[in-house]
Amino acid sequence: MASVTPLKTAAELSLLAQAEGSKSVRQNSFARYAAKGLPHRRVEAYHYTDIRALLKDAPAPAQKAGVAPTHFAFNEIDACVITLIDGQLTAVPTNPLAGVSMNISDEVPDDGLAARSVFPSDGDPIIALNAAFVHRTLRIVIDAGCAIEKPVLLRCITAGAVSAYSRVVVEVANGASMTLIECHECASGGLTNSVVEIAAGDDVSVEHIRVNLGDESATVLTSFGGRIGARSALTSGNFVTGGALSRHQVFLRFEGEGATATISGAALLKDRQQADTTLVVDHSVPECVSREHFAHVLDGEATGVFQGKIIVRPHAQKTDGKMMSRAVLLADGATMNNKPELEIFADDVQCGHGATVGALDDDLLFYLRARGLPKPEAEALMLQAFVGEALEMIAHDGMRERLEWLSETWLKARG
Repeated sequence: MASVTPLKTAAELSLLAQAEGSKSVRQNSFARYAAKGLPHRRVEAYHYTDIRALLKDAPAPAQKAGVAPTHFAFNEIDACVITLIDGQLTAVPTNPLAGVSMNISDEVPDDGLAARSVFPSDGDPIIALNAAFVHRTLRIVIDAGCAIEKPVLLRCITAGAVSAYSRVVVEVANGASMTLIECHECASGGLTNSVVEIAAGDDVSVEHIRVNLGDESATVLTSFGGRIGARSALTSGNFVTGGALSRHQVFLRFEGEGATATISGAALLKDRQQADTTLVVDHSVPECVSREHFAHVLDGEATGVFQGKIIVRPHAQKTDGKMMSRAVLLADGATMNNKPELEIFADDVQCGHGATVGALDDDLLFYLRARGLPKPEAEALMLQAFVGEALEMIAHDGMRERLEWLSETWLKARG
């Protein structure tokens, strides 16, 4: 029987050329990517987001850092700001927050094979590419018992039509608390591939917020891996308005009893934008609680994707997990793909999932218009309340208010 050699796309050929032409590429990690190539619709985890078809080109990494935009949406947030431009970080703040230490290392990034890794052991191509091309890793350590009042804000900038790879590892010791914000600004034609890992000990409180404000022709691929210990609380929020293609992956594992996790997201998309949120929540120990709530607003020919899986291991009794994805379609050409899943191997659990897709309620819209509101304002008010359910889960007041303002701005711009 004749062998079949799959044709490589322009993006795959570009990645191969970049790997062959650079001595800094980690060949072991690149080989894990190359064994499968860019993921496509026949790969279950990428069935609704065919990266091979959607990614037309993979620009080369920048040779030197570009120039950061002068405007920044979160200038008013009182935070410890760390800026990564085109994936390059050459220095850390000289006066870090009390109880916080930072360093830049050349360590080999985890691509799913490290001990206690939360990433897929069979290899995720996007994470493997990050591990292959990322230059250096930023490691942030929070000392035991420290309550870090200011958030740490990672400003990840792709300043031109280049590829930018970044890796951040955060270790939060027992009894500590912190807020981590990652904001992605990607220029037209740029590609961002970022991985953030958080290892939280016992009795820890962590809030993580990811924001995609990339150009509408950019590609933003981000992955978040989390491990949380006993009696700890993790909140993770995702907000998307930018990018022609956006995919955010969440891999979370409970490693201590009595822990809780709240994961939320809001995506506001128009034209031909596509945003994908894929998450796996692994209940590997008993008596843990997880809540997931995602909201999509889709206009034009935009496409939203939500894939969520809750896994309950055989010994994870008393697990409480609930997952919900809701979407509003504002145009006939918009598409929403929902795929919630439960894998339960224990018998004493409370788990459930749900998904809804629909248009704005005509009766509510008529009620508002009958009281003098023009149709655009009435629709914006209803959509603001819809998105607000997901944004309310963000604990940091300043970030929640700023994201609410960004959503209002997007809704008003619809006209």
